Amino acid sequence: MGNTDSMSLLKTEVDDNLADSLEKSMSLVASAISAPSRVSILCALMDGRAWTATELSAVAEIAASTASGHLTRLLNSGLIICLTQGRHRYYSLAGQHIAGLLENLMGVSMHPRISPTPRTPVNMRYARTCYDHLAGELAVKIYDFMLREKWLEADGNALTPEGKSQLQNLGAVLDPHPRRKACCPCLDWSERRFHLGGDAGSALMTLLLHKGWITRTPGYREVNMTGSGAIAMKKLFSLNLP
Repeated sequence: MGNTDSMSLLKTEVDDNLADSLEKSMSLVASAISAPSRVSILCALMDGRAWTATELSAVAEIAASTASGHLTRLLNSGLIICLTQGRHRYYSLAGQHIAGLLENLMGVSMHPRISPTPRTPVNMRYARTCYDHLAGELAVKIYDFMLREKWLEADGNALTPEGKSQLQNLGAVLDPHPRRKACCPCLDWSERRFHLGGDAGSALMTLLLHKGWITRTPGYREVNMTGSGAIAMKKLFSLNLP
């Protein structure tokens, strides 16, 4: 067999091994999120905060010992991380990429074969957290405004100079060298349209919280609009809120 044939065979074997490895990795992740209790835990962690095992067992309505096994499975699959502070251990999603995976999975799961009556609570459909940025009807409307006003590039993958200037003038702190995407469209599972993700989405939500325009309830993903927030949304984003 010539050198060329040997190299081609070796490349084929390497490619096959990589494909097998990828398939096994994907299978492990899919298996890790196949149990309803683990899904409940992951959904709770979508609020962007770190939770204790006891808190997560209560959310999933399972015994603490059962929750421990589920958390170990999620840790081993790379979906969550464990943080230790003193005697306490806290669990959180492994990062924004995992939150994006879950949000997309929610969208696929909610895809209507027929037109069902939405069962998601109205407040959660209107405004909620998507890890560290805002989601729901409110977030989609803000995103649409930013597109219309040319604050975003047409594909939503970057702020325009005007958009960056406008957000900074509002008081948003944008990371000049973010470790993730500076800006990206994130598919909203309840609205089936995009809201603002990436570092820009996180900066916007931090700004809204800092200004007191929205509030959060510990342990829940729902976001509440304040009176001053409704005024600000109309002034800044031309939104007439209910």
